[in-house]
Amino acid sequence: MINFDQNATTPVDEEVLEELVRATREFSGNSSSGHSLGNKAGKFLRECRERVAGILNAADPDEIVFTSGGTESDNAAVRGIAWAMKQEHSRDGVVTSAIEHRAVLAPCDWLKEQGFSSTVLPVDSDGLVDMNALRDALGPKTALVSIMLANNEIGTVQPIAEIAKMAHDVGAKVHTDAVQAAGKLPIDVQALDVDSISLSAHKFYGPKGVGVLYLRKGTPCHCFMLGGTHEGGRRAGTVPVPQIAALAKALEVSERKRIEHGAELKALRDQLVSELLAKIPGAHLNGKLEQCTPNTASVRFDGVYGGHLLRRMDEAGILASAGSACMWEITKPSHVLTALGLSDEQGGGTIRFSLGYSNTSEEVTQVCDTLAKLVTEMRSEPAVS
Repeated sequence: MINFDQNATTPVDEEVLEELVRATREFSGNSSSGHSLGNKAGKFLRECRERVAGILNAADPDEIVFTSGGTESDNAAVRGIAWAMKQEHSRDGVVTSAIEHRAVLAPCDWLKEQGFSSTVLPVDSDGLVDMNALRDALGPKTALVSIMLANNEIGTVQPIAEIAKMAHDVGAKVHTDAVQAAGKLPIDVQALDVDSISLSAHKFYGPKGVGVLYLRKGTPCHCFMLGGTHEGGRRAGTVPVPQIAALAKALEVSERKRIEHGAELKALRDQLVSELLAKIPGAHLNGKLEQCTPNTASVRFDGVYGGHLLRRMDEAGILASAGSACMWEITKPSHVLTALGLSDEQGGGTIRFSLGYSNTSEEVTQVCDTLAKLVTEMRSEPAVS
């Protein structure tokens, strides 16, 4: 199989797998227990927290909260910060964008049901947030602005530092879903100037089921996972030390790969787009490469339904997707593509390609040649009534 669906999940790196096994063997105690076995796990957990904080340039390791993944981190940040800002500062407005992951949009909808005002910002045809609309949406009642750093479907990177300044100028807090950015972009919480960030290990060569919520010291946030005082009282539940060890290692490995091989990854993505557009008439890029993460390309094919094309690609040993893996059961075009202004037909003919550091130039050419053949065949077949 040629895996060009690595925004859905990445394979676990061998170094990470070894660390997961090692930590499982060596740190079997409950890190919250007061005996020697628990203390050993607790000390190692602290080391992992410090390593993650160092990579993210967090001022204090205690700003790192370990979660079950990106969805929990998004929910904890959006619901927790907004609710705390309402109770502590009488602010009840949330602002987000039309192309956020459902893990952000759904909590915003929930907050609206609880009496919050919710503004969903439009984006342009490349997926960039309308900054004038953001400026108009901000005010003294704004509690939280949540805009993703990098989009999961089209790869568009938002100007988060600029967004954060605008939000902070009116006293609002800022969260960014950076799940698709780790290992592809530098993530410096000081440079981004955000109050909260979400990460998920399986997006950067770590295991599934573990993630990070960065919470800047002093950021009000109500805990919505109740039942214990774990993670400094910010998230109840026994702490999975081995998975966290693997996450810390994965973040280190992915950051090393980004620095050493990021340019190569971008070159592969650019080769993919260039060959697809050259070999397949009626192929079009969604968004702009210079505004995207270095591994992602969203391409639509005239006269072809993406779902059918994906099945034939799978049969040919090529993995890709129509959009977010979390929404694969929905047959209509994604909300992200609709927000760009694409028609149902254009959105329905879109394929998301997302590469990883294990992919090669030879694979890119093989994929493009195969797709050119498949698209030609599908266009020549009689329409099914």
